[in-house]
Amino acid sequence: MESTPEKLELITKYFADFTDEQLQQLAALEGAYKDWNAKINVISRKDIDQLYIRHVLHSLSIATICNFEDGAQIIDIGTGGGFPGIPLAIFFPNVEFLLVDSIGKKITVVQEIAQAIGLKNVTAIHSRAEQIKNRTFDFAVSRAVAPLLDLWTWAAPLLKKGHASDTLANGLICLKGGDLTDEIAASKLRPHYWDLHTIFPEPLFQDKCILYVKK
Repeated sequence: MESTPEKLELITKYFADFTDEQLQQLAALEGAYKDWNAKINVISRKDIDQLYIRHVLHSLSIATICNFEDGAQIIDIGTGGGFPGIPLAIFFPNVEFLLVDSIGKKITVVQEIAQAIGLKNVTAIHSRAEQIKNRTFDFAVSRAVAPLLDLWTWAAPLLKKGHASDTLANGLICLKGGDLTDEIAASKLRPHYWDLHTIFPEPLFQDKCILYVKK
């Protein structure tokens, strides 16, 4: 079995400009998740041994298409065990992330993981996105949570127009997989589409993609 430093090489192969603190935080993820996953199961046993490719690298794919500006406000809808929010918060230490999930025990894990690795730019709350009032964000991110139409219904009222990135206008960015033809048609939206396998050639990403809808 690969050691944590060897697993991190999968990340640093694609992202080379991490600080020592960021590398320490990334390295600490495996132990923190294994510890908490034994108490509250948020990642399948099969996946926990492939944390860095299945969860961390997958989450960081968003950083390949969107460079959030310092001070940007991001909401992670249906964060689950903290993906994509926690890896993105490590990658963008000067961006504020709100991670929300309707399942309280998952938020407990996210809060503990963020504290354990020293993340200062993450807030995690037990809530549904549609229950959040009097607050707006530059981007919403999500991974394998709900159909695109539902995600947009939840995200659109929370998003403000603008450009909190030098690559994309504010909007919704979601990680998806499989054949999305019917899902996109049903949404009546025209999302931008990136094939993840063209970014990360590992077989795992063969049927995965990023969708982006501009606010």
